[in-house]
Amino acid sequence: MLRLLFYFCEVNIHQKYILRSIELGKKGLGSTAPNPMVGCVIVHNEKIIGEGYTSPYGGPHAEVNAINSVRDKSLLQEATLYVTLEPCSHYGKTPPCADLILAHKIPEVVIGIKDPHDKVAGKGIEKLEASGCKVTIGVLENECREHLKRFLTYQQQKRPYIILKWAETADGFIAPDPNMRKTNPEPFWITNPYSKQLVHKWRSQEQAILVGTNTMLEDNPKLNTREWAGKSPIRVVLDKDLKIGSHFHVMDRSVKTLVITQIEEKSKYFDGINYEMIDFSKPIAAQICAILYRHSITSVIVEGGARTLQTFMDAGLWDEARIFKAQKFFAKGIAAPRILGKLRSEESILSDTLYIYTHD
Repeated sequence: MLRLLFYFCEVNIHQKYILRSIELGKKGLGSTAPNPMVGCVIVHNEKIIGEGYTSPYGGPHAEVNAINSVRDKSLLQEATLYVTLEPCSHYGKTPPCADLILAHKIPEVVIGIKDPHDKVAGKGIEKLEASGCKVTIGVLENECREHLKRFLTYQQQKRPYIILKWAETADGFIAPDPNMRKTNPEPFWITNPYSKQLVHKWRSQEQAILVGTNTMLEDNPKLNTREWAGKSPIRVVLDKDLKIGSHFHVMDRSVKTLVITQIEEKSKYFDGINYEMIDFSKPIAAQICAILYRHSITSVIVEGGARTLQTFMDAGLWDEARIFKAQKFFAKGIAAPRILGKLRSEESILSDTLYIYTHD
């Protein structure tokens, strides 16, 4: 009975520090991709002596930052390192984290989940255990998987984590009747300014944003981050026949832009813009995902229009849908897509309601 009680106390302690590691890892959202946003905590005698999370892409990993934050390095030989994802065992842009852990003779490592990357995939754990390190795996595994969902989707499904996003009126329209554009060519804002700011926060957190041709031609959006501090996502534009001219905002080269087209004639391409070709006579969602995967894009927000959103839903290629329902009425226009997914949350943002669905 005493041994069982000790076991549960140990598990609860492990969960406490893995939760803190997840909290730390979130600080890397929007900056670490295509690397995962990992968090790490180092504990000595039930006291945290070091913390770290993954630096912006190309910089040190979470374990390196946590170890470097420890003032008295001699304590590491009696400490436990907690990390949300298996320490890497290969050379990439930085040396292997498993080697650093062993170099400092850290005797115990607690890991949230194994790394599915083919260059790691248990090799980090094997290296640690072979050197006598005690390794515990699978603490708060579900929570770590949710936290690392972008990286895991990219590694396991060979595509980015796909977020569908749109706003619709109270009477179910995603855009006004096309005739209204003749008198008012400016974008029609359905949601309130606070919802708009939240959308820009999301843009700073994801690697890419994708829209279809009609959305570009009708709204001429900038697709950058303006209402929130942070980086702008890679702009991905579907332009089958290259109708989008140089005067459109997305062609200003201020942000990396990828145009997906069927036109092979490179004389029609603009300098400073990336082009990829697909076959528009075949289902396009999977082809787009393959291109984004090749460009190391681990997450993308699909912002519209209705046809583009429906294309991803019909193909079953989406993970999350974020839908704003506003109080405006259009009476007629372009109908919003109908989502089939699991409602995860519902939140009021002044006059708007935000619904989050997952594709379970």
